[in-house]
Amino acid sequence: MKLATLDNGYRDGALIIVSTDLRRYTAAGAVAATLQSALDGWSDAEPKLRDLFERLDLGQIEGELFMEALCLSPLPRAYQFADCSAYVNHVDLLRRARGADMPDRFWTDPLVYQGVSDQFISPRGDIIMPAEAFVPDNSFGIDFEAEVAIVTGDVPMGTSADQAGDHIRLVMLLNDVSLRGLIPAELEKGFGFFQSKPPSACAPVAVTPGQLGAAWQANKLHLALRSALNDQPFGIPNAGIDMTFDFGQLIAHICRTRPLGAGTIIGSGTVSNRDVDGGPGKSIADGGVGYSCISEQRMVETIHAGEPQTPFLVSGDRVRIEMRDGDDRSIFGAIDQTVSRSGQPAPG
Repeated sequence: MKLATLDNGYRDGALIIVSTDLRRYTAAGAVAATLQSALDGWSDAEPKLRDLFERLDLGQIEGELFMEALCLSPLPRAYQFADCSAYVNHVDLLRRARGADMPDRFWTDPLVYQGVSDQFISPRGDIIMPAEAFVPDNSFGIDFEAEVAIVTGDVPMGTSADQAGDHIRLVMLLNDVSLRGLIPAELEKGFGFFQSKPPSACAPVAVTPGQLGAAWQANKLHLALRSALNDQPFGIPNAGIDMTFDFGQLIAHICRTRPLGAGTIIGSGTVSNRDVDGGPGKSIADGGVGYSCISEQRMVETIHAGEPQTPFLVSGDRVRIEMRDGDDRSIFGAIDQTVSRSGQPAPG
């Protein structure tokens, strides 16, 4: 089943059901007005939504033309967003580049932070930054992070990793916008991210795990996550490879001391693959699978050349994140965003 949120002028939008091929949609208001309301009453809403989805796919419901540009993120705002670093290769690269050893516990104890959840940027919404972000030395270090994310139902405190998969309701794609230049000073305070982690964006369509077929195994999504920067391929790492902690393990870690409410979003962190020889990974230009964020490419450049060459994002840069199936069909639709200055539309 595929669900999306149509922009109807209200903050939470209107829930719609989207066909498998992302060509048509039908309203879901008779079952649930919003995705959050569907998640709140999932046991009752899910079979009714699934029936509409199956009838839409069979052509029994004519539906309307689906346009990704008219969608908000599936959950335009959420009660909770916990972002993780499930791909420890990513963490290892960042620490190696600054000459820091990685503690052994990072391989057994996931990193998690509480992200912005009161608003998610729409899939086509600009990444808007204040003018000070674009000073000549690019002190904000604007970056994208291509991730896989899940949406949970209600999860009791103490749920085990083996049980946690039963609480995964939906799978999404996420762009966790990060301001690399602000992160070090915030972490030095010992209180975590805040200014350095502005609102994120999600791809327009959220998908139930069962709809992903064989690509969804062991609470991981085994497909390439495609990132492009200014229409040039940037990364195609497989989200099922080198994922140290699967989503079941992440849920169990997060709910160790608290229950999770329906509609909790959990991000995987930057999808990252090691090279085939166990090295830090190669860019697409060098025959590798590339990277899911600029910072990772800069770290590899620093490791090999002593300093980075790739700049962070500037006004007018365009980022696209997408995942396609074995028949080259988009599964979630695309995140397609342009960086712009506050109060000034992006060029083009």
